[in-house]
Amino acid sequence: MKKYISVAIGVLIVSCVFSPKKQTTMNELLPNDWAELQTQTSGSIILDVRTEEEFESGYIAGAKNLDIHGGADFISSIEELDKTKAYFVYCRSGARSGQACQLMEQMGFEQVYNLEGGVLAWEGDLEE
Repeated sequence: MKKYISVAIGVLIVSCVFSPKKQTTMNELLPNDWAELQTQTSGSIILDVRTEEEFESGYIAGAKNLDIHGGADFISSIEELDKTKAYFVYCRSGARSGQACQLMEQMGFEQVYNLEGGVLAWEGDLEE
């Protein structure tokens, strides 16, 4: 069952990313730039799209965990977010968060920033 959900989410992500809708370019920022912009952006939200286990092993302060592999729950959670806010997204290495950013942009979010290199490149402290 999990395999089918993962495949369905993969297909959804690919179809959203490659659909002929409005062209978007993902904002991918190095850790220092990402952190500085996040601090300067009023009301911004940090999203950690790793698994719950990864999140519990250490996360950036203030982050909300939305597991990109959560299937329909992930999509539902994204749909509930305020599209007028700025979102700073990260994962372990930047790949999953890049997919999440592209998906969010396709869904109409305009201020989405991916942490290049993910938490592996993060030089700040992690909460546990």
